[in-house]
This record gives sequence, C-alpha cells and structure tokens, in this order.
Amino acid sequence: MMSLNRYRLKHLQKNKHSGARRAGKLLDRPDRLIGLILIGNNLVNIFASAIATVIAIRLWGDAGIFIATLALTLVILIFAEITPKTIAALYPEKIAFPASLVLVPLMKLMLPVVIMVNGVTNGLLRLLGFDPSRGSDENLSSDELRTIVTDAGQLIPSRHRGMLLNILDLEEVTVDDIMVPRNEVYGVDLDDNDDDVLRSIQTSSHTRLPVWREDINNIVGVLHMRSISRVIDSQGLDRDALEREMEKPYFIPESTPLHTQLLNFQQKKRRLAVVVDEYGDVLGLVALEDILEEIVGEFTSSLADAEEDIHPQRDGSFIIDGTANIREINKSLEWALPTDGPKTLSGLILENLESFPDANAGLAIGKYRVEILELQGNVVQAARVQLAAGA
Repeated sequence: MMSLNRYRLKHLQKNKHSGARRAGKLLDRPDRLIGLILIGNNLVNIFASAIATVIAIRLWGDAGIFIATLALTLVILIFAEITPKTIAALYPEKIAFPASLVLVPLMKLMLPVVIMVNGVTNGLLRLLGFDPSRGSDENLSSDELRTIVTDAGQLIPSRHRGMLLNILDLEEVTVDDIMVPRNEVYGVDLDDNDDDVLRSIQTSSHTRLPVWREDINNIVGVLHMRSISRVIDSQGLDRDALEREMEKPYFIPESTPLHTQLLNFQQKKRRLAVVVDEYGDVLGLVALEDILEEIVGEFTSSLADAEEDIHPQRDGSFIIDGTANIREINKSLEWALPTDGPKTLSGLILENLESFPDANAGLAIGKYRVEILELQGNVVQAARVQLAAGA
C-alpha cells in the first residue's frame, strides 16, 4: 500500500479504477491504515507465537521454548515478512488493489480499536514534539519534476522530454539571455534619406522592424512588413504613412524571466519587445519566436546569419566568434560554460582576465582552455576554446 505511486494512483482514480479508488480511500488516512495493518500483523504473530510455544513445550518440555522461538522466527521472517513484502514492493498494484478488498471491511470492523490505538500513539508523538496531523508533502519541486521527466525513459519520447525540460528551464532564463544584442539589431533610422530607408525595408529578412530616430535608444515604433504596400507608393517612400503604420514599441526590463514574458506576449497580443536596462537604454530585442525556440528548438533560420559562430578544428578545439552567445555554445557543444555573468564569449573572457589584454593571451575558465586569437579594441573577435586534457 505504501509503495504505490501516488501520481499513478490519482490517475487511475480519475479513470474510476475500482481497486485504485479503494486504495486511495485507505491512503487518505495513512495513520489509520498503518494502525489497522500493524494491529492485525501483531495479533497474528503473537497468537502464532503462543500456539507454537504451547505445542513445543508439550513435545520437548522446557527446551521447546527455545526451539519454538527459533523456528517461528525463521518461519515468520521468510514466509510472513521478507518474501511477501518483497513481492509487494516489486508489484505494489497487483498486491495492494486485491488486498484493499479485505482491508476496507476490516477497517470498518476494527475502526474503534484503530482510533483508540492511534489516539494513544498520537498523544505520545505530541509529547515527543512531533505533529501527527501534518501530512507528507506530495508536491513536486521543479528540480524533482525535471528528474522525473529525465528518468521517464521510453515512456516519453526523447523530443518531448527535451521540450518539457526546456519549459521547466524557462523560469531560470531571462530575456537578456536570448535577446538579439543592440549591435546586431536590424532596423530603420528615420534620419536616413528615403533611398536608405527604402533599402532597409526592402532588403529586410525580418517580419517586424524597429524604427528609431538619431539613435537606437530612441525607438519610436515597430513596422510590420505586411504594411509595406501602404508605406511605399508610386512616388516612393511615404513618410507620413510610415509613421501611421508603426505600432507603439513595447519595452520590457532585462531581468524578465522567459515564462513571464511568454505570458506577457500572450496577454498583450505582441510578438516583439525592446529590452531595456534600469536606465532605459536599449539592450536588444526579443521576439516571441525566440522564446518558442527555447522550448521546441530552432525552427527558423535567419537569412542574414550566413556564417556559423563555431568552427571545429582537427585537434578537437573550436574557434569561436567572440560575439557568440554562451548559452548557444553550451547547447551546440554540450558544454557547461558559466552563464550567470556575461552573455557572450568575449564578455566571459574579459571578466575572467579582469582587464583588457594588450595582446593575445591564454586563460583557463573552469575545465576549458581559452586562447585569444583576435582582439579588436576592447572586444575579443575570435578565440580558440577546448576542453582541458582529462576533463
């Protein structure tokens, strides 16, 4: 009864399985169930002990007490304790559900005795500082649920397991972990001339374009490409129409967890957000598709992203662009570079060096060996990274 999987039991109860419903009813009060089983168990054992002792004394005299004790101990251990309880632990449903047919009427019959015994026991527990009314916590934490999903094996297809684990990870990831950084944002600058604005719109590989004046920190709207026919006429660019067709920008703080932002996108019917820091400066953009890809994996390809950030080498090392996102590196190579600090490889290297190197340098980050290959200004453009020997 105690080895039953409580979540499977609840599932069977919802499906109106008669054995599961009986067992669930008994397990609603585990103290009474344990009391009933132990009362019956001890009655049988003590009664058997008394009979065995009487028979043994009549057969062997005083020596029969020792013989009866030894023989009955072995019989009870093997046939009444270890063997049946091992079988029941291995196949709890096959034993518990039929056993509930006996335990339910026995509970009704022995309820006064069970209540009396439990009353005395609960009183002793209170004297010892325990609260017998406190039930066991059956709620699962996210880490426990993650373990269950991971260990589900063939019960859940591997792709589905990955999606479930990604959903659980949304709580630990914030929008600044997956956003497009401001230096990579493609958009429209209203201060450009008409030809440059038209070129930006017509060559865009994105569905929505941020529109700003003077600087990306002054984003004034978002243009959906479905509106392009109303923005461009026979005379060329219609700036008044462009400003009419723009949606208001949607700003979010950099520390917003992904699961919260996914809900916000749904409630506000938006698909693109501008990520800002505590001073209101633009850090980058995050789209609904970016969050969905965190769950189901990559399902779109950026036409503008023609080159890979990670280049494998024959010696087992990897030449990685400094602007590569650390989480993407970890996903691609199944590494565990720290993600609780800088978001790019360049930032991680500079944080560990605690200075801007004057020339190419090498360093160790945990079990990874890093060699700076190209440095431009204060930014690492490329680095060679490999696992340390024996790691």
